[in-house]
Amino acid sequence: MKIELIAFDSMGVRSMCTYIETKNIKIIIDPSAALAPRRFGLPPHEIEFERLNQLAKKITEKALNADVIIITHYHYDHHDLGDLIPLDIYNNKIVMVKDPENNINKSQRDFRAPLFLAIVKQRAKCLEIADNKVFNIEGTRIEFSKAVFHGSNSLLGYVIEVMIDDDGDRIIHTSDVQGPIFEDQIEFLLKNKPRIAIVDGPMTYMLGYRYSYENLDASLKNIERLLENGTEELILDHHMLRDKNYIHIFKSLREKFPKAKILTAAEYMGLEVDILEARRKELFNKGGNKKENMEGNDREENSTSSISNIWENT
Repeated sequence: MKIELIAFDSMGVRSMCTYIETKNIKIIIDPSAALAPRRFGLPPHEIEFERLNQLAKKITEKALNADVIIITHYHYDHHDLGDLIPLDIYNNKIVMVKDPENNINKSQRDFRAPLFLAIVKQRAKCLEIADNKVFNIEGTRIEFSKAVFHGSNSLLGYVIEVMIDDDGDRIIHTSDVQGPIFEDQIEFLLKNKPRIAIVDGPMTYMLGYRYSYENLDASLKNIERLLENGTEELILDHHMLRDKNYIHIFKSLREKFPKAKILTAAEYMGLEVDILEARRKELFNKGGNKKENMEGNDREENSTSSISNIWENT
């Protein structure tokens, strides 16, 4: 099984876009990317816009080549309405999506999902509601979890986790569990014992505000359970890489599990970590920004400033 991590926060944008080739089919998960509209009271820097456009082109290239497109939920860093990624990617594709009517918050149920699906239905070969289902496509098994919280409650909605099984070689993409915090978020991973797990990690940049210390403690314990359960490679990224202090968690996990590969998406792909969002103040302090008055296209959430030196308090 060939895995390419196309766009992630460690590469400078908000995304978890993943491309997978099994023996018989090509799959892309969450072909979209976005920027935080505000961080540290600042809009995205022009360097962030440049990176967003660069990675959007890579996402488009891989999505056009895919047989199956998976959408784990309806936040704009996980699906795109044609703003950055052309809608042609859905033409004649098998599209598997989060249930748009059940276990979903109001904004996604009443607006985002129906708008998106109305467009996709006109283009896709077939559209499948994926929650808690198993699909076998040309010998590749694609299994989805039941809907679980996007984080610690239903405020931001629900997501579905996905496993790709290619003759027993398994990878799981958790989507936005912000941890995993709860038992029903980790159980899909523990049950299926993936060789590789792509996990979004704890939302430490909101620690003490929208992410509690209890959430962080539960998340770290569950990540350790995953590694104890036999996962060989752990990709930790997305929410976790919006905080420059992420490296402290990595250091601790690597010391406890020296045989496991614990990497950011950038490191997995042989790239240098480039957390542009977490470095936004530095980018502005270094000089001008031609797009200073422009807003990012991430409509998921209004980010606030990162909590500094969080690890001194834990």
